[in-house]
Amino acid sequence: MEAGSTPMVGRAGEQAELAAFVTTAAGRALVLRGETGVGKTSLLGHAVALAEQEGHAVIRAAGVEAESELPYAGLHQFLHPLLGEVAQLDDGTRAVLDAVFGRAEGDPPSVMRLGIAVLGLLSLAAARRPLLVVLDDGQWLDDSSADVCGFVGRRLTGSRMKLLVAVRADLASRFDTAALPELSVAALADEDAALLLDRRYPRLGRQIRRTVLEQARGNPLALLELPTHLGNRTVHEVDQHGVSLPRRLQQLYGARIAAIGDGVRAELLMGALDGVATEPGGDPSGARYRMRDADEAVTAGLLDFEPATGDFTFRHPLVRSAVVQLATPNQRRAAHQALSQVHRENLERRATHLAAATVDPDEEVADILEAAAESATRRGGALTAVTWLTRAAELSENHSDRSRRLADAAFVAGHAARLGQAHRLVVSGLTPSRAESPAAVLASAYQALYQDGDVRSSRRQVMAAIEHLRDGGSTGPDEVLTRLVVLLLAISQYAGEGPAWERTHELLASLGGLVTARTRIHSAAWSDVIRYGTECAGTVEQATADLPGLEPWEVTRLAVSAYHLDVLSQYRPYLQRVVERELETGAAASGMVMLHLITLDQMAVGEWNGAEDTGRRVLELAAEHGHELFAVQSRAYLAQLAAMRGQVGRARDLQAEVDAWARPRGLGFLTQLADSAGATAALSAGDYEAAYLYAIGITPPGTFRPYTYQASRTLLDLVEAARHTGRVEQARAHALAARDAGLPELSPRLALITHGALAMTADSESEAAEMFERAESHPDAARFPFELARIRLAHGVQARHAQGRVAARQYLVPAAEAFERLGAAGWAERARAELRATGTPPRSSTLNPASLTWQERRIADLAAGGLTNKEIGKRMHLSPRTVSSHLYRVFPKLGVTTRAALRDALSRTEEVSQA
Repeated sequence: MEAGSTPMVGRAGEQAELAAFVTTAAGRALVLRGETGVGKTSLLGHAVALAEQEGHAVIRAAGVEAESELPYAGLHQFLHPLLGEVAQLDDGTRAVLDAVFGRAEGDPPSVMRLGIAVLGLLSLAAARRPLLVVLDDGQWLDDSSADVCGFVGRRLTGSRMKLLVAVRADLASRFDTAALPELSVAALADEDAALLLDRRYPRLGRQIRRTVLEQARGNPLALLELPTHLGNRTVHEVDQHGVSLPRRLQQLYGARIAAIGDGVRAELLMGALDGVATEPGGDPSGARYRMRDADEAVTAGLLDFEPATGDFTFRHPLVRSAVVQLATPNQRRAAHQALSQVHRENLERRATHLAAATVDPDEEVADILEAAAESATRRGGALTAVTWLTRAAELSENHSDRSRRLADAAFVAGHAARLGQAHRLVVSGLTPSRAESPAAVLASAYQALYQDGDVRSSRRQVMAAIEHLRDGGSTGPDEVLTRLVVLLLAISQYAGEGPAWERTHELLASLGGLVTARTRIHSAAWSDVIRYGTECAGTVEQATADLPGLEPWEVTRLAVSAYHLDVLSQYRPYLQRVVERELETGAAASGMVMLHLITLDQMAVGEWNGAEDTGRRVLELAAEHGHELFAVQSRAYLAQLAAMRGQVGRARDLQAEVDAWARPRGLGFLTQLADSAGATAALSAGDYEAAYLYAIGITPPGTFRPYTYQASRTLLDLVEAARHTGRVEQARAHALAARDAGLPELSPRLALITHGALAMTADSESEAAEMFERAESHPDAARFPFELARIRLAHGVQARHAQGRVAARQYLVPAAEAFERLGAAGWAERARAELRATGTPPRSSTLNPASLTWQERRIADLAAGGLTNKEIGKRMHLSPRTVSSHLYRVFPKLGVTTRAALRDALSRTEEVSQA
């Protein structure tokens, strides 16, 4: 990095020291000491820029390893610009310098005589203006030149000269004993290392970023050089095989590795390939290979020794990488073979080393790799499993096993959000005559669904493949068949239409015992919870005990079933524990489904800020992985959340995006979500006619259209919209249809909203009171605060007309408080209006600006003043997206839905606060 261009990161202390060094009037010397690549040269450049600003003359030189044995080579380099001044020196001084630089015959002078001569020459140059001499790579200065520099450096007091030298801390040099003041230059702190990396590579993927930070350990050179050489390698691959080092980094340790004995180098290679840490205790399992008899490597600065444990550890991760990179292929294979014997009792470590040690097809090794892949998948290592299954296929001794293992690898890769890789893996395992095999159909249809939202052609392909396997005479569940059936269920769910589901159920019925019991549960829960929910509710709830033993995609399938049955909260703690693992090292697609489910549960239980953050995160991940279907689904959930919050404009924008993409593709699942968001947004804005039209677009009043995912979920929306538009008969018919369909027995949420709908549409006060009591007293009612508040608001309105103001307040007050706590602005305003009608003003605490953080208040003030998100971000050093997120939190807290209303809302809160 050039001094004076981009500011250095994390070097404030060193820069302050150098500023004091340069600006002091006294002559001084200073040695910068640090490992290679730590930024010494950048600091020298910074000092030079400061000196030039101060009016100093600057002489720069650098030690050269190739010239380190040439006497006075370094001295000649930095004195060469001053040789024209030699004529002004006295005869004795000139004679000394002429003897050193070969201008005259004579014996080499002593260090003292030469040092005095050099001081004289430098003093002559400094007479005109202060002089700074800068020497980089001082460890490569020849001994004679280094001794003279040390002599001069100790005698600068009282002069106008300064000497600044940079040396490597890991190599011995004459400056080690020069008795000059030193400034240690350490590696960057973690946060500074991250900042430097992000400045240079702002779009680096999360996994590669983490790997670079781990490998570089704060070394700036490594931080800047490594990203372009890592490619798409995973943390696991780096741990096992090291990184591909660029030449500049390889040179840091290459010479020292080459200089140690063959036996010690072999020990280092075993340790490096087995992932030995760079610090004591780096591997909690204590199962890594223990290097022995490696003292020579400690002396060479490659290893550290921990006396307490007797363990050797690598001095730096780059040492480990250099050891691997400098070994020959045969040396690496031999080391891997030896390590596979060391780890005979550890399936996954043994598989790692056998995969690298084996060259020719070997069915025993392939079996071990396959078993290790299954183990890794269950622990959240799907990406590793893909690698092992692919390698197992390469080592298979017959074509059928090779194709089967590649199909397995493709299946896992698809769930790891590597759809293109999944398709390539399947195709590579097939002969041209089998290009449309069930495994190939599985990969291509999975890609078509999740990348393009194609439910039409993918359904035809998958159904044909299932029929092919069925007609082939299978006698029990087959892995590929089960995967195809589950994919067909997903396609049918996204299609969201009755005829498609009917054909799916008919096909599954024809399969008989070929379909697993768990797959039949998914078929019931995903298709039509009203018709099939009762047959699987108990089984889904019981399955929570078995989650840790399931593969990630099986967990998500069960969790989706749990969502349809409104028991997702039981799954959520487990999903939250494992989702980061899946996203970073495993099944990214399953991880995104987990985040979708977490979003939905957060919305249901009233954690709307968290739901906003989670939903946005899935949107970003889906865009990163090319899962357009998941991206649109995320927008649909965010539209529903915005609608509940009363952010009507945003809800409608997102709704339009979802509808425009999903409707032409026949994705009824998503178009129903869009219509549901439209109904909720219209209700929030008080546009009841629009809300009714959206609701009946999902299902007609008085019935629940078969296989319509949102039909039961929009029960309250349709009933409330019908009541407010004078369609009392339709509202009543719909509430009674919910009761007669048995919705209260299906799930806690459906029980709550069915009783609420019956209370809203009751023919008598006594029935309304009874149904409301059933809703409010339901043991799980508090789990659904938004629906409960809506029911309380409606009952409060009824109570005010039937029983008077006082009776109404007991329902309206908790409803208003719940809406304000949730941030449901439209409903909160309606509840406050109803409270005012009872003669009870809203509680002032609900408008207290103290509920805003300092940052939220500042952003709100700037937005109220007319600044755009970009302008606010510049002023507060935030991204426009972060500003937008804060505003979405501020609006419901202040009870507003637009920026235009911010100024009045802030004024009101000030008045309330002062009162």
